[in-house]
Amino acid sequence: MREPLGMSVRFTPFLCQIEVTYKDGSKDIIASDETWKVKESPIIMDGFDGEIYDANAEVEDWATAKCDDSTWNYAVLRQAPIGVLTAHTAPADKIIEALRPVSFKKLEASVYEVDFGKEISGWIHFKDIRGQKGDTLNVKIFVNLRGDSTVYLKGEGKESYAPRFTWYVFSKAIISGLSDLSAKNVIAEAVNTDVKISSEFKTSNSLFNQINEIWQRSQLDNMHGGVASDCPHRERSAYTGDGQVACVTVMHNFNAAAFYQKWIRDIRDVQNIETGYVPNGAPWQPGCGGGVPWGAAMNIMPWEFYLHYGDRRMLEANYWAMKEQVRYMLTWLTADGTMLAKSTNCNSKEPNYWLNLGDWAPAFAIPLEELVHTFYLWRCADYTAKAAEAIGNVTDFRYYSELAKRVKGAFHRKFYDREKKTYGDYGSNIFALVMGVPEESYKDVVATLRQEVVEKYKNHLNTGIFGTQFFFETLAANGLNDVAYEVMNQSDFPSYGYWIKQGATTTWEQWNGKDSRNHPMFGGGLTWFYRILAGVKVDESAPGYKRVIIKPTLPQKLSEVYYSNMTPYGKLVSEVRQNIGSLN
Repeated sequence: MREPLGMSVRFTPFLCQIEVTYKDGSKDIIASDETWKVKESPIIMDGFDGEIYDANAEVEDWATAKCDDSTWNYAVLRQAPIGVLTAHTAPADKIIEALRPVSFKKLEASVYEVDFGKEISGWIHFKDIRGQKGDTLNVKIFVNLRGDSTVYLKGEGKESYAPRFTWYVFSKAIISGLSDLSAKNVIAEAVNTDVKISSEFKTSNSLFNQINEIWQRSQLDNMHGGVASDCPHRERSAYTGDGQVACVTVMHNFNAAAFYQKWIRDIRDVQNIETGYVPNGAPWQPGCGGGVPWGAAMNIMPWEFYLHYGDRRMLEANYWAMKEQVRYMLTWLTADGTMLAKSTNCNSKEPNYWLNLGDWAPAFAIPLEELVHTFYLWRCADYTAKAAEAIGNVTDFRYYSELAKRVKGAFHRKFYDREKKTYGDYGSNIFALVMGVPEESYKDVVATLRQEVVEKYKNHLNTGIFGTQFFFETLAANGLNDVAYEVMNQSDFPSYGYWIKQGATTTWEQWNGKDSRNHPMFGGGLTWFYRILAGVKVDESAPGYKRVIIKPTLPQKLSEVYYSNMTPYGKLVSEVRQNIGSLN
């Protein structure tokens, strides 16, 4: 890779092994070494901000035996990175979809506005364009952050160009620099890890169908290189919290087994071997903020993978890491038996807020960090106990089951207000009900939750990303499925429908539309579509859909729902129609 003009030249490390099998069955291995030759490419610069490409520096026939490499330099041996080289087992990134313009306007001489109709992660492929030598093609992407390209043309007949080592997030672009350009010269190519959609979801409510569709688009936009990012433009960081909160929804929509095999290994690989701490981003990126629900991915994702795909090897490979994460969490126990993490920066004694988050991106405000941290300690202990049972470790099963029970008791003693009959606002009662509240306070808590959602928030969400994951299914599980329907059916703030009403074709980071407008993390709440409306649930005693529980629960206002997905045992379909007084 060549640096921008005016800067020194640098080259990218490269490791390659080619295995050749001949017709007679003999084989050759050709490995990269100092006999290989290198030359600066036409790519002058690429990165988050775009790409600069000089077509005048192209080398004819460079990838064929015809190439004259007499002036090329020999490769230089460099020290390899430390660590064990491991195969990339996730699907490769590919061009998944090609979009023709839905609108192409000439704004002025050599300036055009093109609209492709929906937001994608990818690039614009220019085909058969013509210009004069020295002409510059400029592309300015319409996105909330980053994304421009500059191409210097050769001016020798028809030319084509698309970026190779970066992508943009866009639905529209301004293209300038060519006097003769038409819609036939531009194609938007969506690029992401080749994770196939394996499901189909539709209901008699078109809004629900749209919500599922825009989340799928956002999830795909954020899958590159075998990891899932928070957003595909601003940060492109593989946040573990975003990953765990959406992974169940991903598994209900995509054939993601190979994808998660790779990413969960990444998470395990960056775990601190001394403390058990799991970073907020994996592979490791120091700039990722987060907290307890982020590191909890080490316990949550392997267990959910096991349930969905039935592969016990996932638990066996990650069981030690699951235990180590719980060990780390226990270092933050309070005198009350709850958990409150207070991680600091390396050279500080003061807790860093950005390393100790609880819930995140709330509609209004967040619950107590200590409440959320304690909930995830319970959840991680509970999942580790289940994993121990699945792999036949009776001793650990007893230990982690008892730990989960103690944490649950501490949660109720610390956070339940008997006088007000609540654990608090902003999803606190949701977290409590997921754990299971004591029998003597159960009816009061459910009544408080109903009053909170229906009356105080007028049938709207009041949760952040982690509370939202459990919001709809918890309402349904506690006799409030019609309320869940009303909340999902809203089109004003805060709701999924509010985003769509603003023209969204992807899901957003904040309910109010601030910050990124391509974040899949709120997809965690959509499991209500598949597990409640369609009623499809995994039997934990026979994971991987070896045995399936189908128990649809349709609200009064929803007449039809269809959901299908490919499981390890074949295609599973739940199709439900509701007549007056009966389900079919």
